[in-house]
Amino acid sequence: MVNQYSGHRALDDVSLTVPQGCVYGLLGPNGAGKTSLIRILNRIAAPDSGEVLFCGKPQSAADVCNIGYLPEERGLYKKMKVAEQIVYLGRLKGMTRSDAITATDEWLRRFELTEWRNKKIEALSKGMAQKVQFISTVIHRPQLLIFDEPFSGFDPVNANQLKREILRLKEEGATILFSTHNMASVEEVCERITLINHAKVVLEGDVIDVRRRYSKHLYDIELAGPAPLAPVEGLYTVEACAANKMGGIHAEIRLCEGVATRDAIAHINSCHDLVGFSEKLPTMNEVFIETVQRKEDATI
Repeated sequence: MVNQYSGHRALDDVSLTVPQGCVYGLLGPNGAGKTSLIRILNRIAAPDSGEVLFCGKPQSAADVCNIGYLPEERGLYKKMKVAEQIVYLGRLKGMTRSDAITATDEWLRRFELTEWRNKKIEALSKGMAQKVQFISTVIHRPQLLIFDEPFSGFDPVNANQLKREILRLKEEGATILFSTHNMASVEEVCERITLINHAKVVLEGDVIDVRRRYSKHLYDIELAGPAPLAPVEGLYTVEACAANKMGGIHAEIRLCEGVATRDAIAHINSCHDLVGFSEKLPTMNEVFIETVQRKEDATI
């Protein structure tokens, strides 16, 4: 898919497949092209070339009713009452008034907003308004949910509630496209990701596979005895080593190039009382920074 305007190419041959029933992360630095792609998916804009397939068929205007979109820049009618607002937006998406009222009552109860149902939006705190915006996005039970920075403005407690609701919607069959800069949230809720930078796809795959792809061959070691772990030439280096609270040793080692994990374990076991050995994979935040920086260096 290609999208350009005013001489700027926002998307350059971008292609991705979001499996049904999946939580899919759309990542990238500011200006990478994420918003342009989301606008195309919502039929707010059209691509200059390429097409969008929805459930395996070319997307039509009618498919918009099967999409729920939570934009980064929130927007509610401040003078409308909470329940009135949600019902109105549900009806715009094709719900009957009766179904919209029933669903609104259920969601307000779930988010502990029932007592605020007849208050105007302008009377709500920012966090409460965010919840109303989320409810308005999912009220019609769309097949595809697009969340752009959904946790922006939420405190940790409410952010966790939102994560639980997103995962519950996924379990109920919704497909979720999740655009965010919060890499910790990506690790918690996303199964697959695509990273866009300078209008191009630069990385994609299952979250755990992507993290393994960027492995630095680091391992956390736990020893029962007090003897420190020493490096072994050609086998591993010791990056850190310190006593733990149990009277043993915690160490971090880096395997030398080509060394099999089992060989390192066998050697340590022959010299120490090994009680723990686990790979230390890079976080998605580290992967994100390394990938974007590598791309930036390549364009200099």
